Amino acid sequence: MSSTFGRVFRVTTFGESHCRAVGAVLDGCPARLPLTAADIQPQLDRRRPGQSGIATQRREADSVTILSGTEDGLTLGSPIGLYVANRDQKPEDYADMVAIPRPSHADYTTLMKYGVKASSGGGRSSARETIGRVAAGAVAEKLLRTWHGVEIVAWVGSVGDIDAPAVDTQTLTRDEVDRDIVRCPDAAAAARMVAAVETARDRGDSIGGIVHCVCRNVPAGWGEPVFDKLEACLAQAMLSLPATKGFEIGSGFAGARMHGSVHNDPFCLKGDRLGTVTNHSGGVQGGISNGEPILMRVAFKPPATIALPQATVDCDGRPVTLEARGRHDPCVVPRAVPIVEAMAALVLADMAVRQRRMMAETA
Repeated sequence: MSSTFGRVFRVTTFGESHCRAVGAVLDGCPARLPLTAADIQPQLDRRRPGQSGIATQRREADSVTILSGTEDGLTLGSPIGLYVANRDQKPEDYADMVAIPRPSHADYTTLMKYGVKASSGGGRSSARETIGRVAAGAVAEKLLRTWHGVEIVAWVGSVGDIDAPAVDTQTLTRDEVDRDIVRCPDAAAAARMVAAVETARDRGDSIGGIVHCVCRNVPAGWGEPVFDKLEACLAQAMLSLPATKGFEIGSGFAGARMHGSVHNDPFCLKGDRLGTVTNHSGGVQGGISNGEPILMRVAFKPPATIALPQATVDCDGRPVTLEARGRHDPCVVPRAVPIVEAMAALVLADMAVRQRRMMAETA
């Protein structure tokens, strides 16, 4: 089972939705980086369940404990162990569904691969697994801010067929994103999104959406020109998240409808460096960052667990009507915002460490 991400700055997550704890082991973090639990907890608070009426009502504090890898508020260069207890498990909610592969869940595919699956929740496919990613991502963000002043901000750009207007990606802050429970910085669009999520929830249904993300102050030169292209690593990171179904960077699929004369990004002088007049490339050219903001979008499907009765079959092929129980998000995108930020940070931190090593070796 592949649970490790990254080449040099590597994170391994552990835990299932209803086991005793979840977390991560982070290896490759340089020594003497200032780090305490206070650097990590804010992002976990943004990801945790029960934070609004449009999120799952599972009650978890999601308080992080740093088990290893730091001393006196500094990293030691050794593996950093990050631990978060599961306290509000309710495996009994799944007792009636043990023999029924839930539609669009990982129950059937996991059983086919391993011959066994977690009897409650989604096991390793559960969104609880992302706690380890968010905790490790907060460490990655601390490194990126300390070394390069990199800023990463994600927000909800769409819920269902409701699209928010474009935002100023150069100035948008997390405080502006968090002003509304749906994490859309446009108040009018946010109100319509909340109403759509509430309607789906009250009907026993669910709804999908799109998270946008910008990474600012990323230096030019990060990424590799062939298989470890920066956009390829970002795509792998984002599509490894539960419920994701699509990834775009820069112009994305819209770029396929444009002519090169429109899509090309002409160069210009910006202070003491070259930049581009437009940014259809999304901050990456030839698989390598070009110094412009990295712009991406991640599509999340409607959560698979819904309260509406669903006609399906059990593991023996007998027709059944599934009426799911449990506490689940009617829309995942508000809580996915810090998770997308975390995965972007993990990719960029790995690239930053790799670039620094390469420059040291060639000096």
